[in-house]
Amino acid sequence: MAMNLRLRDDQTEALKRRAEEEGISMHAILLRAVDEYLARTAHQAMVQKTAKEQVAKWSELLERLK
Repeated sequence: MAMNLRLRDDQTEALKRRAEEEGISMHAILLRAVDEYLARTAHQAMVQKTAKEQVAKWSELLERLK
């Protein structure tokens, strides 16, 4: 899927510098950033879901331990 991304001038310049330093394209850096974001938020969602399930599972015991 194609899409447009509008960056501020300072973001564009910083991205260009980073791409030059790393010897990769700006596109490759942005794809890596999206992949990292998706992995991080998927992990956070899984941790939150698991925590809620465990609280529900052990709610009686947790209440008695107060």
